[in-house]
Amino acid sequence: MRVPIGWLAEYVDVPAGTSVEDLDTAFVRLGLEVEEIHRPEPVTGPLVVGKVLEIEELTGFKKPIRYCQVDVGEAGAGDGGRDVRGIVCGARNFAVGDTVVVALPGAVLPGGFEIASRKTYDRLSDGMICSVRELGLGEDHAGILVLGGEGADVPPPGTPAGPVTGLDDVVIELAVTPDRGYCLAMRGIAREMGTGLGAPWRDPGTVTPPAWSGAPAWQVSVDAPERCDRFSMLALEGLDPTASSPWWLRRRLTQAGIRSISLAVDVTNYVMLELGQPMHAFDRDRVTGPISVRLAREGERLETLDGTTRTLAAGDDLLITDDTGPIGLAAVMGGASTEIGDGTTSVLLEAAHWEPTGVARTARRHRLPSEAAKRFERGVDPEMTVAALARAAELLGQYGGATVVGGVVDVDTRGARPQIPLDVDRPARTAGVAYPPGQVVELLTAVGCAVDGDGSALQVTPPSWRPDLTDPADLVEEVVRLAGYDDIPSVLPTAPPGRGLTDVQRRRRAIGRALAETGFVEAPSYPFVGIPALDALGLAEDDERRAVVLVRNPLSEEEPALRTTLLPGLLATLARNVSRGQRDLALFEHGAVFPGGERTPAPIPGVEARPDDATLAAVLDAVPAQPWHVAVALAGNREPRGWWGQGRPAVWADAVEAARRVAAASGVELTVRAGERAPWHPGRCAELLVGDVVVGHAGELHPRVCAALELPARTSVMELDVDALPAAPVAVGPPISAFPPVLQDLALVVRDDVPSAAVAAALRAGAGELLESLRLFDVYTGAPVPAGSRSLAFALTLRAPDRTLTGEEAAAVRDAAVSAAAAATGAELRG
Repeated sequence: MRVPIGWLAEYVDVPAGTSVEDLDTAFVRLGLEVEEIHRPEPVTGPLVVGKVLEIEELTGFKKPIRYCQVDVGEAGAGDGGRDVRGIVCGARNFAVGDTVVVALPGAVLPGGFEIASRKTYDRLSDGMICSVRELGLGEDHAGILVLGGEGADVPPPGTPAGPVTGLDDVVIELAVTPDRGYCLAMRGIAREMGTGLGAPWRDPGTVTPPAWSGAPAWQVSVDAPERCDRFSMLALEGLDPTASSPWWLRRRLTQAGIRSISLAVDVTNYVMLELGQPMHAFDRDRVTGPISVRLAREGERLETLDGTTRTLAAGDDLLITDDTGPIGLAAVMGGASTEIGDGTTSVLLEAAHWEPTGVARTARRHRLPSEAAKRFERGVDPEMTVAALARAAELLGQYGGATVVGGVVDVDTRGARPQIPLDVDRPARTAGVAYPPGQVVELLTAVGCAVDGDGSALQVTPPSWRPDLTDPADLVEEVVRLAGYDDIPSVLPTAPPGRGLTDVQRRRRAIGRALAETGFVEAPSYPFVGIPALDALGLAEDDERRAVVLVRNPLSEEEPALRTTLLPGLLATLARNVSRGQRDLALFEHGAVFPGGERTPAPIPGVEARPDDATLAAVLDAVPAQPWHVAVALAGNREPRGWWGQGRPAVWADAVEAARRVAAASGVELTVRAGERAPWHPGRCAELLVGDVVVGHAGELHPRVCAALELPARTSVMELDVDALPAAPVAVGPPISAFPPVLQDLALVVRDDVPSAAVAAALRAGAGELLESLRLFDVYTGAPVPAGSRSLAFALTLRAPDRTLTGEEAAAVRDAAVSAAAAATGAELRG
């Protein structure tokens, strides 16, 4: 919202000596952010109001030229004579008797343009008649700035033109939050500034409409009162279609960032800026039959004022219609069929109060962020409809000769405004500042509320222009805001003694540290996903990861769901880095996922009291589960190449090892077995288990997934459910034996389809209590190992806690382990 200080001063008695910086500070204190202060470019030297007395048309030149005699005030002799200057001008949009702005010799216009007397077109031009652009008031360079014609209410010649044209007027641009829609009008800004400065102010909305007589000039029906609870309309005739908007009105529209179009349209825009009530003007001669406010029907279309034909949403778009069909998209934009044109002489003025959320849906659906929709979706004052019609009719009558026909139409179905109970000490309890009861009542009254009651309980009725005041907390905020946020002391609360990190926090931090120390780089991503990303992973239609939770207002329509797996975001990050030229990558992410499924809708508790246990339980039951997962992705070399060798590429085993690191950091031990799950490559996918529970998978991505996501071939990934890991047992120090170990190596030949984990488990079971550790240190295929088999070499450490093992005991343990492996997996001792 752009606020010209000169316009604001018409409604607020700004104290003398108040600077622009003081106003800036006052706006900020009131919770209105000042985005920018627009100061006009300086104009120095004589700039005055002049009146055109004569115009001589000069011929014989390449373009039309006029030599004008302009009265610029009294002559310097003091004898009452007039100072008439001859000025050459090429513009043709002014006539004899018009009042214009004249820059006399010695003036310097914006951009350093100096004015001097000079001979041109065989005439002495003693000054310059200025356009809007030359004065720095706008971009209109089509013609001269005409302040008014013959007989218009304009300043006399010789009056300094700076104050008249607004050259001295500073404009403050405010960022208005969605809950403060009333500040999108000078009426609301004046109230705020009058309260903030403690200065008298005048409400431009306190207009007593004339007693229009006669029957309404038009029939109106409202078929959707829940979407339009007040609809007012007034008919006018006799409008001069050639009448232009007065300069002061055009100047204020320009300062507000609105383009001047015609008198009727300019007046509706001006009233919107002044009172906050958007309006629309219909060409009365182009409206057929009674007007109806209703919802759109199937197949209806409307050409709006921007020239676009729009398909309307049946049952949701609210329309203004006549016998021909839709003539306006209610609260958003009018229709082209009833547009005010150059020959319009009869006008229907409409001012209504529309339900905000429906306006917001319509404006976003049709991508029409109009000034009217911006105000209606934030809430406007329903009391202003008739007052706005009266103000617009007054301006159209004064400057266009229009007269009102018949009475006003006013369909009003509003109910009484609800009262809000408020404990008088609640603002003090909330802010920690003493607000006496009298001050609370005074500040709420300044907001415009009607306050009843005494003692500790108040009944507060919010004003009609504040639809955002619905709860006691809103009233508390108003009291604190007007009293001053800077009066609240900045006192940090005493921090309670801590108990350290929880077990869950310790586990998550330990996992992050373990992966980072292993060379992985954390790459967090947004927790949103689109269905195409799940398709790229090759997930089956019945895969539980496709049951997603949709977000009602997603940041991106392409990713409207919460993720059920970490892989889409992590792999997108991997692909982005690969496309930027990175080759050796090891990334990890840990965070929540959100499994979908059928859930009960959450109740919406009120804010007047703490929800009861049943309501809280229902709210929590509606929240989807949020298990914590960790995932890694590897591509390129795991060990870099250098003078020591060619390096080692990352393989599926590195993803499995990352899972083991995560489990070790969590205090549990994983077992690994072959598995199959999208998006991993069949035959190169490992299931990660704790006991008999599958907690994750690791391995190579399927080649089709790599191709779809533009990833390097044989990219390896791992994903593990951290919350599925059992709590770590209490750490116990390992027993230390003073007796020497016995080291044994053995190689077993097994079929290729036998997992090494199964062989290791059988060896442990056969070795018994004397086995201290077991480690796979070599895998070999080729001669003399038979085809379809491989050799697994294990290192065994044997130790007794109370004695030194003999050779016979060690051999017995070794033989028992080999026998158990042979029985369980068919392993044979390699010769």
